[in-house]
Amino acid sequence: MRTDLCETFGIEFPLFAFSHCRDVVAAVTNAGGFGVLGAVAFSPGRLEEELRWIDDHVGGRPYGVDVLVPGKIAKEAEASGDLLSAIPPGHWEFLAGLFERYGVPAPDLSAGRRDARRGGRQVTEEGATELIDVALRHPIRLIASALGPPPPVMVERARAAGVPVAALVGTVEHARRQVQAGADLIVAQGSEAGGHTGEISTMVLVPEVVDAVAPLPVLAAGGIASGRQMAAAMALGAQGVWCGSVWLTTEEAETLPAVKAKMLAASSSDTVRSRSRTGKPARQLRSAWTDEWDTSPDSPGALPMPLQMIVAEGAMGPIGTAAENGNEGARQLVNYFVGQVVGRMNTVRPARQVVYDMIEEFGDALERLAELGAG
Repeated sequence: MRTDLCETFGIEFPLFAFSHCRDVVAAVTNAGGFGVLGAVAFSPGRLEEELRWIDDHVGGRPYGVDVLVPGKIAKEAEASGDLLSAIPPGHWEFLAGLFERYGVPAPDLSAGRRDARRGGRQVTEEGATELIDVALRHPIRLIASALGPPPPVMVERARAAGVPVAALVGTVEHARRQVQAGADLIVAQGSEAGGHTGEISTMVLVPEVVDAVAPLPVLAAGGIASGRQMAAAMALGAQGVWCGSVWLTTEEAETLPAVKAKMLAASSSDTVRSRSRTGKPARQLRSAWTDEWDTSPDSPGALPMPLQMIVAEGAMGPIGTAAENGNEGARQLVNYFVGQVVGRMNTVRPARQVVYDMIEEFGDALERLAELGAG
């Protein structure tokens, strides 16, 4: 398969794979696609280790890095300069109550707060800039801004390093802003997608964005996990696809076994857009965690990003550990970000095989369309 993006990035297939797992990134890149490492969960030191490992395992083949740089963060956090002090006591009390109600061993919340604060800092401008600097010290071929227009520091430093900038969008208005901010590649992500996503479906969004930003290339994202869906995206005008959820049930994925089991059993109706993990609407598996934060009359409500991330991510580690140890309450609470395509993710395959299966089915889809045209 040869497209302009294949030529630009030196890849066999215009299949971009977003994952927080370095093994998935390397496997997809080595299979002819383009792996993109999600960096938001890493400290600068950890990101350096992950990228060094990828460099050693891809043999010079191209890969990229995705950094979450929100256009807006909690005003309380900006004003206080101390993320922890900006979190109301009621939110910690509600969290402690969840552990008690579901019979999950209560963790040391003070230690969890400290650990989560470090993670929450990565979505502030200063924290994200540190990750950008680390990424650009490696031979990456793309850097992506996951929320909001890429900040000037990202564009300036990427330009100096000769690295294209990608930006994810959920509306045409967002796409135009990304172009003005200097993005070289637009990822039009429909509401079906896992993680932070808007309300417009992929089928509607992609052609709108393609027309609005031409001649800039567009990748389609959201609800894409098969060759048929890839063919549909290309028919809408996209030059390639950006996939995230499909890698979560691969052999290489670091998805917790309890969460992977939920995904393998889930239908496309078992996800929800919720602010309960990050403070911004993010599609994830529906679980007792999302129900409690979103619908319980006792819930204090989700805080803005990154404050809700500090509360949630500090809790999810102990919840995940308890779920793996067989705690039923923890298994009800545990979840992760995933798109509606989870209903098709019902087998465990190597990431390389996912790539090959998608491309083979893509070819079959093109043949069917050609037959229709010939008739």
